[in-house]
Amino acid sequence: MLITLCAVAALSLAQAPAAKPAPAATPAEAQAFVKKLDTDLRKLWVRQATAQWIKSTYITPDTERNEAALNEDVMAYVTQANKDAQRFKGLKLDPETERMLYLLRMSTPLPAPSNADKRTELATTAAKLEGMYGSGKICKPGKPGKDGKPSKGPGADADGRGAEECKDLGDFSAVLSRVGDKKKPATYEEMLEAWTLWHSTSKDMRPHYERLVSISNEGAKEFGAVDLGDLWRSAYDMPPADFEKETDRLWTQVKPLYDDLHCYVRGRLSKKFGAEKVAASGPIPAHVLGNMWAQEWANVYPLVEPYAGQASLDVTGKLKAQKYDEKKLVKLGESFFTSLGMDPLPESFWKNSQFTKPRDRDVVCHASAWDVGFSNDLRIKMCIKIDEEDLITIHHELGHDYYFMNYFKKPMLFQQGANDGFHEAIGDALTLSITPEYLKSLKLLDAVPKDDKGLINFQMKDALEKIAFLPFGRMIDQWRWDVFSGKVKPSEYNQHWWALRLKYQGVAPAGGVRGEEFFDPGAKYHIPANVPYMRYFLARILQFQFHRAMCKAAGHTGPLHTCSIYGNKVAGAKLKAMLELGASRPWPDALEALTGERQMDATAIIDYFAPLQAWLKEQNKGQQCGW
Repeated sequence: MLITLCAVAALSLAQAPAAKPAPAATPAEAQAFVKKLDTDLRKLWVRQATAQWIKSTYITPDTERNEAALNEDVMAYVTQANKDAQRFKGLKLDPETERMLYLLRMSTPLPAPSNADKRTELATTAAKLEGMYGSGKICKPGKPGKDGKPSKGPGADADGRGAEECKDLGDFSAVLSRVGDKKKPATYEEMLEAWTLWHSTSKDMRPHYERLVSISNEGAKEFGAVDLGDLWRSAYDMPPADFEKETDRLWTQVKPLYDDLHCYVRGRLSKKFGAEKVAASGPIPAHVLGNMWAQEWANVYPLVEPYAGQASLDVTGKLKAQKYDEKKLVKLGESFFTSLGMDPLPESFWKNSQFTKPRDRDVVCHASAWDVGFSNDLRIKMCIKIDEEDLITIHHELGHDYYFMNYFKKPMLFQQGANDGFHEAIGDALTLSITPEYLKSLKLLDAVPKDDKGLINFQMKDALEKIAFLPFGRMIDQWRWDVFSGKVKPSEYNQHWWALRLKYQGVAPAGGVRGEEFFDPGAKYHIPANVPYMRYFLARILQFQFHRAMCKAAGHTGPLHTCSIYGNKVAGAKLKAMLELGASRPWPDALEALTGERQMDATAIIDYFAPLQAWLKEQNKGQQCGW
């Protein structure tokens, strides 16, 4: 009976018609797919950006939950769209359709898996982490008033009892910024306390971050990548392994200049604080460099100034003396772009931007630029200080906005930089034209340095911001690549963070060894916010390459550091031609449109700082450089 049934079954199977294979996809279907994709993404991304703007400018559990919900919607759509796009793999497509499908795969730094529960968890975790950073503060009981009761403040009842004194990142950073203050310099101990307290605010992020890594890696694998780091490195129009080699090549080009700067600054700080606190050899303590992450060292300039008594470089003092307010400072940035032939910022920019920190709520003060509606709905979000640092930051953020302005009519996936380093480099390239002559024309410098001493002072101040940043910019994503790949386990997060900071920066943790009870990576915004960081390293390279090309277009023939393109419409037209491309072409095409070159090149940095590097080598003779 069994044989008979099997035979019948076999006969039935033999006679059953074969299942028809799914019809092959066609180029026309791929074109229809990306057209619908553009319509859908516009709706989703505008909703998402709106929720992100509200959350960033008004941090509450409700706004975090709202942002998470919109992020989840986007994650679900992009995950499914990437699956659906697989059927077009291998088809011969027109360049625009092919480019859109490539960019779709790279469209999110936080890919979600198909599992709905995990997708919800990922969106909630991401919103939670950024909210923890934005609301991070250290509070202690308020000082008692004359009646013996705590003074009134946040959390106080009607009688003032229960009040707390709270300090956030801005307060702690203000202490570190006083490292070189001539009137009230911060002591070594004050800076150590401020640094330590801020870094304690991120301890509770660790389990949330570990979960974010796990779930986003699952999503990256569904997108066809090995892990999330592999997906991020795939976004540069070259194989991921080649991109990592490219970043190493660029770092090798600039490392000798950084090493010279590190050696000189360390020697001066050792004299200031004593060899028992800052050794004359070895790494520099992270908290004495004037910045919470030791990523830029401009605030130590008064302690390392090459030649005292030269023309004042106190731009901050001049801004305050001229009674600049936040809007006037932004107007100054806008005027640089319009001098190149760009359009003024739209009226909505001035109405909708956040220029100051509100007193009544928590906000993310980390500076950022936005086109919330992907329709020239330009904004910046800052808690502006009237100082030189924020003058530079404003130019940087407006660089993003002017990129948005020049490509907002393109399809949604093309509304981004040629690569993410391009977006970060635009405004910074223009700041290289903020020469002493330009600053003097604005009455922000008393006099233009007339000799080599004045030039070395000016370049030193510039290098403390731009060159000091380079190794920090290189190591942040190296840490994440190693975490995403599993090379570094959660129990080694902090150890590896400081190992890379030592390797690249020559910087050591304040106060000695930092154990795994801390999560110091979380004290840097871009880690909890999951913002890829290699863009900033590339931007430091590209801005000098862009500057050199625009100076050539403007007809400049002298040393690169003497060039300002302010007011030059020819240079502006070259820049605009690149901005208008957005991401519609691979980045080498966009680079060629501005520079005539197809490879990123750090030699323009060496050209620009040639006078300073020669001077540093003389100063460092006899010193034990390196760490």
